[in-house]
Amino acid sequence: MTKIEYIKNPEQLDDLCRRIENAPWIAVDTEFLREKTYYPKFCLLQLATPEWVACVDPIALPNLTALFDAIYNPAVIKVFHSCRQDLEIFYQLTGKLPTPIFDTQIAAPLLGFQDNAGYGLLVSSFLNINLNKAHTRADWSCRPLSNDEIQYAADDVIYLCEIYQKMVAQLTELGRIDWLLDDFMALENPDQYETTPENAWLRVKGKNKFTGKQLSIIQTVSHWREAAAQKENRPKNWLLRDELLFDLAKIQPETIEALSKIRGLTDRVLNYYGKELCGLIKAAKNTLPIPMPEYTKSISGKDQQQEAIIDILFALVRIRAEENLLNSTILATRSDLEVLICGNDDDCLLLRGWRFSMVGNELQQLLRGELHLKIEGGDLRVIG
Repeated sequence: MTKIEYIKNPEQLDDLCRRIENAPWIAVDTEFLREKTYYPKFCLLQLATPEWVACVDPIALPNLTALFDAIYNPAVIKVFHSCRQDLEIFYQLTGKLPTPIFDTQIAAPLLGFQDNAGYGLLVSSFLNINLNKAHTRADWSCRPLSNDEIQYAADDVIYLCEIYQKMVAQLTELGRIDWLLDDFMALENPDQYETTPENAWLRVKGKNKFTGKQLSIIQTVSHWREAAAQKENRPKNWLLRDELLFDLAKIQPETIEALSKIRGLTDRVLNYYGKELCGLIKAAKNTLPIPMPEYTKSISGKDQQQEAIIDILFALVRIRAEENLLNSTILATRSDLEVLICGNDDDCLLLRGWRFSMVGNELQQLLRGELHLKIEGGDLRVIG
């Protein structure tokens, strides 16, 4: 078994940086805390290749510039599983993102796994190992870390190395390795890791049930909540939960007295921000809401004609999924097809990456009448 190196002094770090720069690829994972903060608190960085395994202590090593320079070397592939939160930390610390990236969660569906497959499932399927979950809720900011905690953290990148090699071999054999390039490049878009307060309302679930003044209040107060949470470095739900956001939109209080009657609003928010919230709500009532994006508009009221169109589109999805030995719901769900029909290209999974190559382009052609489905000899066929 490869010895786990615990990197906590500059000399060890310099040696590690040299090895990273000479590696064709590295497996990467992070441990962090964010239960009590808006921004994640970086606690541990795990790195591995088939030859070595290292856990870097960012608490003991406050200057990691050389390490990030080595990791960001474009000649070194960075292998993650479900990398968005890891990349958020990298972006928060450096203002840029590492490239190129390989994400095993994104690659897994091309090998027959469900969408968003968990790491434990991949470890079990590829390596026949059941992950130890003893330290799932560990406080990674506490020092010293126990040997068991270090082993637990290191196991993630040790297994990731093995999974990556098996995945690449299988994807190469199937001729699918290049299908993932667009998906991985999409992870390199900084917009995904920047939360701008003015767009915070777009991430509020249930917003599409509101219109007019109520929607305007949700948009205005969401902006305030995100900005306040960032400034205080506190979870935004510690200020206002979404349910309270909706209560404010419905009740529309303009005085401290009216605001204080809303159940669940904390004394701290009332005392520190009550006057400001009342002013924001009053102004929002006299402001037209930002128009709802097309893709968020519900199609729950779609008529039978629209339902039939989705059925036809899904038939094409099933044909291409069967040809490529994939579950059809991995290739596209009915919700994905509804988004496609809405015409919001930026939010449509079917118009990006390997899904576009496999079926998205044809779905667009089918919608434009350039392709047809035909029953021929008992089989459903695509006719150009």
